[in-house]
Amino acid sequence: MKTQSTVPIERLAEKMSLVYRTEEVKLAGKSLTTNEVNRPALQLTGYFDYFDADRLQVIGYVEYTYLETLPRERKREVYEMLLGAHIPAIVYTTQTIPDDDMLELAVKYDTPIFTTDRETSAFVAEVLRWLNVELAPCITIHGVLVDVYGEGVLIMGESGIGKSEAALELIKRGHRLITDDVVEIRKVSDTTLVGTAPDITRHFIELRGIGIINVKTLFGVEAVMDTTNIDLVIKLEEWDKDKEYDRFGLEEEYTEFLGNRVTCHSIPIRPGRNLAVIVESAAVNHRQKKMGYNAAQELYNRVQQGIMENMEKQNREDAE
Repeated sequence: MKTQSTVPIERLAEKMSLVYRTEEVKLAGKSLTTNEVNRPALQLTGYFDYFDADRLQVIGYVEYTYLETLPRERKREVYEMLLGAHIPAIVYTTQTIPDDDMLELAVKYDTPIFTTDRETSAFVAEVLRWLNVELAPCITIHGVLVDVYGEGVLIMGESGIGKSEAALELIKRGHRLITDDVVEIRKVSDTTLVGTAPDITRHFIELRGIGIINVKTLFGVEAVMDTTNIDLVIKLEEWDKDKEYDRFGLEEEYTEFLGNRVTCHSIPIRPGRNLAVIVESAAVNHRQKKMGYNAAQELYNRVQQGIMENMEKQNREDAE
């Protein structure tokens, strides 16, 4: 298992379109190690017990206006305590601007200062969501990840069995590719797995006999996505005439990644089977089940009802 343990602050600034205010402070080598964010309300009053200095610090309009009420000497004391804790960075939100004393001491303590026009709540929510994904436990597996009717479908199987070809046919049918060959899976919660592509292979598909194609260039930007939840796993395997395959689907099968269970279907492959249509049908069926409709269960109920009606009819005839 690979775990993303740090996120460069420079990457955060680029992702969130932050304005850099301390050019004298070099960003190289500075990073975040936790997905938590702190608004230093109590700290600005001088209370630093249990202060987690590893978190990104966000100063919003409330904190800013409080600081404006302090005498300059007291304000510098608060700045010294806050920056002296070796925090990773500070972001001013809601069109607030750091004063000269903050900028001076930030350079002294080698602390990056940023600003954004976004409101504090919206900014904090977006940063938490992004950091939660970036710092989530991560594994890399062999497979193809596509978005089919809004369902993230992970196609797995032996090399050369036809995963990429199935993905290409799905793309031609209007669905979207996330990644081919290498899938990075991140556990962002106990119920959610997110899949994405390594930067180096993003938007590329390998087709044996043809080579590498760029899906984004060939089919357009609507044919690709950067990330999606993993809702369904389809395992392709060679047809085995001696193996019993599930023909009803009454009981769900699961596979596990990073401790999270995902619904899984094993699909036998032999000439004449249209994999793209099968994957589409599996995705729609899975979506129906999430919405409360189970076709296999309905058929079972109909059969049971038919049996009961026949038994009642036979009992009436015997009674007569």
